Amino acid sequence: MSRVRASAALADSIFHAEELWYDTARWPSFVPGFGRVVSVDADWPRGGSITWDSRPGGRGRVIEDVTWFSPREGQDARVEDAEITGTQRLRFAPGRVSLEVEYRLKEGNVVRDLLLVRRRMHRVVRTTVRRFAIELAADRELHVR
Repeated sequence: MSRVRASAALADSIFHAEELWYDTARWPSFVPGFGRVVSVDADWPRGGSITWDSRPGGRGRVIEDVTWFSPREGQDARVEDAEITGTQRLRFAPGRVSLEVEYRLKEGNVVRDLLLVRRRMHRVVRTTVRRFAIELAADRELHVR
């Protein structure tokens, strides 16, 4: 199994961070390569699954099946796309968000993972949390709460 993770400081409350993270209409602003939601279960993000497609040249179809959810703490999900299967862990803490993906290649070897996949996955995870923090800060500036 390979693992990539990143975290970022948050300029707002966990409540507002969680609200933004689970608003799929906002994903294009912080999820690299996000294209469109294909389907989402009624109980998502607390349970069930969400399926989404990336833009051309991206991850393809991504399926996230929720395995754990705790309000104001985070969510774990089994994730699968064309290349990987694994677990995605999202955590909120006061002033911080972290995202970790532990994955296994469907096909390929360690060299391919080290040279291509892990680097790309790390970039996606790092970019996601950074853009998310920026988006949350922008929301805070634009909306008086």
